[in-house]
Parts: sequence; C-alpha cells; structure tokens
Amino acid sequence: MTSAPLLPPTERPRILVEHPDFYVVHKPALWLTHPVRARVDVPDLLTFMQREKGETDLAPPHRLDRETSGAQLLTRDRDAARRFFTLFKTHLVGKTYLAVVHGEPDWERRTLDAPLGDLGLGGTNRIAIRQAVVPDGRPAVTDFRVLERRAGHALIEAYPRSGRLHQIRAHLSHLGLPMVGDKIYGRDPQAFLDFMERGQTPELTARLGLARQALHAARLTFPWAGAPFVAEVPLAADLRVYWEGLT
Repeated sequence: MTSAPLLPPTERPRILVEHPDFYVVHKPALWLTHPVRARVDVPDLLTFMQREKGETDLAPPHRLDRETSGAQLLTRDRDAARRFFTLFKTHLVGKTYLAVVHGEPDWERRTLDAPLGDLGLGGTNRIAIRQAVVPDGRPAVTDFRVLERRAGHALIEAYPRSGRLHQIRAHLSHLGLPMVGDKIYGRDPQAFLDFMERGQTPELTARLGLARQALHAARLTFPWAGAPFVAEVPLAADLRVYWEGLT
C-alpha cells in the first residue's frame, strides 16, 4: 500500500446481520478489513467493530480489499471461526459481486475458465502485483452475468468459483471489460504508479471517474445450523450515483 495520503472514508460501517455466531457488516469503500501496521492512519472494520461491540474475539474469515465495498463477515468466537474456515476451505461460501465496467459485452452470461498468475515485470507492465491469464497460472473460474448496459458501460454480476488474487478484476480485464476506477487493471496504465507516488489526488480521481474500483460484494450465501443463510447488500451509494449518472 502507498505511503502517500489516502482519501478518508465518507461512510461508517453498518451492521446488517447480528447473529449469535457472527456479524455481517457493510464495509464501506476505503476502509481496511483489518489493521495494517504500515497504515495506522487508515480506519479498519475489525477495530471499529471491536470497539463498538466490546468483543475482542471478533475475526474476519475472509477479506475485502480497501477499495471494495459490501458484505464482510466477522466471527464472534473461536468455534465460529473454525466452522467458517472449513466452509471456505470446502468452497461452501458463495460470494456474488457487482462491478461497473467500461464496455458493453455482446453476451448475457459467460463463464471464464482461465488460469491466473503473476504477469511479471517487463514490457509494458511496471506493476509487480498485477495478475493475468497465463498458461502456468492457478486454476480460476468466474461466472459473469450482464444486468444492464448504459452509455458504453455495463453493470455486471460476478460469481468467482475460486479465490485467486484480483480474480474478478483480472478476468474482466482479460475480457476487455476493465472496471471503472481500477488503478491496476483499468484503462489508464499510469494510474497505479501515480497513486503509489502521490496518493488519491483529485486529478487521478477525475482521470479514473471514481476514487476507487467499482466493485461491490453484494451477496454472501452459506449453510449454517442446518439451513441456508443469505445476506445481501444493495449497490453502494457512490457506485449507484455513478451508474445513474451515465447518459
């Protein structure tokens, strides 16, 4: 993460579900999921919830990126943490995302089965963490569905069947549908380097269209206590405003 100044969040986390074993919380964009030693100036959801609820055993069984908004789980005790570890390991937790992308695909549904791995520095790539579809990559499968098209953009539902680094963003880029606001996989190859050097400046936000990547964790599904559990979070306000402003 850059050491340059970052934009502060404009929203506070909201508890969506308060279950005896876990919370489902709406993590706003620009909040970390848990503390990062190098960026103690950036608020994180875990510390916020520990202070709000007075529960020191809270733990995240998965992690949303700082720029991604939406449904984040927090377990309330060690037993629940162990149970969720097993659910994630056996691929019984379903995660559905919404993304706003540049481009209007000519398909309604598509499953991309394409291995992902490090692109590697060199050529046009100057970003070490950038992932790409590569022959020797790790298996990665994402189901996509177009929900709406508008003014050269699309609102896409994404369901990753695997959990690779930057999977949805890299797969959308591979399909020629870069995510709005994405500094690594978006249309501006200089954006991430400028961000690392100077932070999220107004000029960079204007270039990208958004101050963060247009990715939202909209739904979580998993079995719990013998029954299916579903938690949903409507599209974040900033993404809704961007989408509705397209003409």
